[in-house]
Amino acid sequence: MRTSPRHLDAAAPGGGLTRVPLRLGAVPARLPGVPSPGRHVPLITESGPLRVHVRETGGPGAETAVYLHGLAGSASNWTDLAAALAPNLRGLAVDLPGFGRSVPPDRFDYSGEQHAHVVIRLLEESGAGAVHLVGNSFGGAVAVFVAAHRPDLVASLTLISPAVPDLRPDPRRMSDPRIPLTRLPLLGPAVRRRLAAVPPGERARRLLELCFAEPDAVPADRLDAVVEEFRERAGFDWAEAALDRTTTGLVRSWLAPPWRSPWRLLPLVQAPSLVVWGAADRVVGVRKAPRTARELRRGRLLVLPRTGHVAQLERPRVVAAAVLGMLDEVELGQW
Repeated sequence: MRTSPRHLDAAAPGGGLTRVPLRLGAVPARLPGVPSPGRHVPLITESGPLRVHVRETGGPGAETAVYLHGLAGSASNWTDLAAALAPNLRGLAVDLPGFGRSVPPDRFDYSGEQHAHVVIRLLEESGAGAVHLVGNSFGGAVAVFVAAHRPDLVASLTLISPAVPDLRPDPRRMSDPRIPLTRLPLLGPAVRRRLAAVPPGERARRLLELCFAEPDAVPADRLDAVVEEFRERAGFDWAEAALDRTTTGLVRSWLAPPWRSPWRLLPLVQAPSLVVWGAADRVVGVRKAPRTARELRRGRLLVLPRTGHVAQLERPRVVAAAVLGMLDEVELGQW
C-alpha cells in the first residue's frame, strides 16, 4: 500500500504535528450521494430502552468505522465519507438520541456523557470490537468521551471540527441571529415559536450557509435531501427540545471549571488520532485546531482550505484519504 505525504507548516517547530499522509488512490472517484438504508438497533441504556437508528455501509472485511454527527445533523451527514471509505471499512452512521430517527428515552438528559453512553452500548452490542470512531462537531465531543473512557472500543479516532470550548460572542456563528434570544426567560418562548415556524427550505439554506465555506457549490440534490430531513424532523414532537437541550448541555460543558473542562479528556485518549479542520470554519474557529491536536497523545492535524465546519460533506474524498493514510502509518508504527 502506498501513501502520499502532505505537509502543512512542516518547517515550523513541531511540524510533525501536521504531517498527514493521504492514501488518494484508494478512494473512489465518484460517490453515489444516496444514504444507506437505515435500521433500528434496540439497546438498554442508563436512561431506559432505546431503539437507535443507524445507517450501515458494507465493507470488505472486519474493520468498522462508526460515525457521529453534529448538532442538527443525522446519520445521513456521513453518506459521502462512508462511501469513500467503503472499499476499506464497513460503516455504521448513528442517529444520536433526539436526532435523525432515534427517539430519545423518557429519562434522557441530553448531556454529552449520556450521548456517549448510548454510543458505548451500541459498540458493545455490535460485536465489532475496536472501531475507527469518527465524529463531527458535537459528535466529535461525544467521540472524545467514548475514546477517553473506553479505549478498548476505539482503534483510531478522527475528529472533524470537534466542539471543543469556543465561547466567542459572534452571531455569525449561528444559522439565525435570533437564537441567543431563545435563552431569555420572558422573550425566549416567543422567539422559539418564530424560529420553529421558519419553513424547512429556509432553515436548510441558512444551515448550509453557516456550515459550508462554499454553499453555492452544494449540488441541488444534496440540498433537496437536507430540506426533506428538516421536513421529517418537523414532524417529531421531541425534535426541537432535543436540539435545545443538547445545545444547552454542550455550552454548559464549555463553561465548566478546568478540572471538568472537555479539554481534560483529550490527553486521556490512547488511540491514534486525526484532527481535521476547515480553515473557513465559522462555527468552531480553526484557531482551536492546533491545541486540540497537541492535547491528544497521538494526534495530528490536517487543515483544509476553502472548507467550513463539515469537511466530511465538503471534502469527503480528502478526509477519507487522510483517514486511510493514518491507518497506513499506524500499521507501520509511524504514527
